[in-house]
Amino acid sequence: MRDVTAIILAAGLSRRMGARNKLLLPHGDVPMIRHMVDVYGAATAGPVLVVTGHQANEIKTALAGSGAKTVFNPAYGDGQPTSVACGLRAARDDDTVLIGLGDQPLLNVADIRSLLAAHVATDSARISIPAVDQKRGNPIVVPANLRARLLANPRSPGCKKFTRTHPEHVQFHPLASPGFYMDVDTPEAYAAFQAGTLEQIT
Repeated sequence: MRDVTAIILAAGLSRRMGARNKLLLPHGDVPMIRHMVDVYGAATAGPVLVVTGHQANEIKTALAGSGAKTVFNPAYGDGQPTSVACGLRAARDDDTVLIGLGDQPLLNVADIRSLLAAHVATDSARISIPAVDQKRGNPIVVPANLRARLLANPRSPGCKKFTRTHPEHVQFHPLASPGFYMDVDTPEAYAAFQAGTLEQIT
């Protein structure tokens, strides 16, 4: 899909990781956020936007040469919904938007493409969310026709509240790959990732 903008959320304070920013921790030979940008870039033909906030300069440095564009969210301390809104405003007007997290190291190119394929094959006017055993995953796919709705309430922008209060605009796809459901928020999760046992973390 060429008319897709990927938005990767990378503005959070990373409090649960302690003194380290999880997005700057190594994934092989590169920082985790750079790996995620490379995955999204390989899975889609459109632009990749990275919403920054906490340690924005360090994130930007980690992405040098990746081709991604960074967008700074000055309200990042107010939580993830503000970063979603920041990314949505920066995306190209007519594009479908793929909104993902910067700390899902098990997510791969095939996962993202399978989600986009499921979105196109069903009702592409709805928000597509991967789900398994009633657990929601990321990324999600937001069609251009719904982006304004996600920004309509300035006190509660973004996807979380909207997708729960407007189920008629949502479709779930039974995609079982662990990459959709595993993130790295804590030192224990990062250690499990390095040991190859992240899938066992619940």
